[in-house]
Amino acid sequence: MGSEDGASRLKTGIRGLDDVLMGGLPAHRLYLLQGEPGTGKTTAGMSFVLEGVRRGESCLYVSLSETLDELAAMARSHGWSLQGLALYDMMAAEAAVHPDEENTLYVPAEVELGERMRRLLEEVDRVNPRRIVIDSCSELRLLAQSQLRFRRQILALKDDLIRRGCTTILLESLVSPSDALLQSLVHGVISLEQVTPIYGTSRRRLRVQKLREVAFRGGYHDFSIERGGIAVFPRIAAGEHRSDGHRGAATSGVENLDELLGGGLDYGTSTLVLGAAGSGKSVVATLYATAAAARGEHVTMYCFDEGLRSLFDRSHALGMELGGLVERGLLRVRQIDPAELSPGEFADALRADVEQHGVRMIVIDTLNGYLRAMPNEESLMAQLHELLSYLREQGVVTILIGTQHGLVGPMTMPIDVSYLADIVILMRFFEAEGRVRKAISVLKKRTGRHEDTIREVWIGPRGIRVGEPLSEFRGVLTGIPSFDGDSAGSSLMGDEG
Repeated sequence: MGSEDGASRLKTGIRGLDDVLMGGLPAHRLYLLQGEPGTGKTTAGMSFVLEGVRRGESCLYVSLSETLDELAAMARSHGWSLQGLALYDMMAAEAAVHPDEENTLYVPAEVELGERMRRLLEEVDRVNPRRIVIDSCSELRLLAQSQLRFRRQILALKDDLIRRGCTTILLESLVSPSDALLQSLVHGVISLEQVTPIYGTSRRRLRVQKLREVAFRGGYHDFSIERGGIAVFPRIAAGEHRSDGHRGAATSGVENLDELLGGGLDYGTSTLVLGAAGSGKSVVATLYATAAAARGEHVTMYCFDEGLRSLFDRSHALGMELGGLVERGLLRVRQIDPAELSPGEFADALRADVEQHGVRMIVIDTLNGYLRAMPNEESLMAQLHELLSYLREQGVVTILIGTQHGLVGPMTMPIDVSYLADIVILMRFFEAEGRVRKAISVLKKRTGRHEDTIREVWIGPRGIRVGEPLSEFRGVLTGIPSFDGDSAGSSLMGDEG
């Protein structure tokens, strides 16, 4: 594909969209922004022209479907000022010219669409805008009364506006996806969609279907409508974010645990901590997170399942004080509601952690909660692979916590992601001497050596302790071990680890 000079691109004023467009919209062209009602077309169109006003450009917003009062109310809801923006209500202007005619979209045959287009061009000549938004083409289609006439009018309008040096966005409510009439006439097409899950808030996404002459980021990109406008969360492409990253290993401060892992968790790797509920997975992750923050590194913990009060209280009881690290700005702890957060927004938050806050370690607790935020298994695997690849390129230590179904015996996860991780740590319950105990082992480490032993873990007020290898037991990973040694007490830990 060709490319254009950066100076010929217009910024859209929509956060994240210029990233998707790889610089903005090529100037002096006609574009189509389409979507079902409620997807944010008017908000996006208003953002585009207000960005032009902010840059000192003359801009025009043409409304056929909403009154000027409705547009003003929408602007106030986003905290926007319309000062400096030219607004043209086409239907109100027509009513002023023909006060005796009924003001309706179903216009009498003697009222020609061409006359309306002529008045629109007169307004364009008066304002001399660089940017124009026409909201919406659905009403122009009704006025045309035939597809052929509509096509001819849009072609004529396109030619007139481009000759005047205008960059124009047409808004259209997408009623029939198979209708490609406008798509074939314009320079670029951006489609907005809204998906309503069975439970949780509606989720929106956009796709650049077409953009002539220049490259853009294809595929779907999540976005949200919030006060201040639209925020687009560009899909992460790990190959575009190469970095030398950080080298070395992140240690926990617990000697036996770091020895088990061959020295710690290497930077630029992902670690999956698997186990049943209550087996100590979150404690191990928190231990590494607090140790990194105590060394002066920035860490973020995303909690999908556990409440923040519970996390802080539990960590305090184990001697890991999170509050002080949070106050110093070294540790950020975020509670995530999977029913309210789109996958794209979550990925965007991780990217901001790394690129804006310099985060060196990220904890996702748990993958089960992250899975509930994804629309389907195929999307989960694709996005998680891209996300981990990006974090790996940035030299970030990523810790993923996966809760397996069951407590003892055979266990499973809703989806197998172990092949994506560089390191896999397994935590299990086992019974010995009439007590329920915990064990930890490393099943996989791509980046170097690790112990193949199984060690007992003790979690209590003194923190986490890791014992010597359980060399006298067989079957610990099944949860029902048999003792092969002379004295069980020789390899098991005492009441206080």
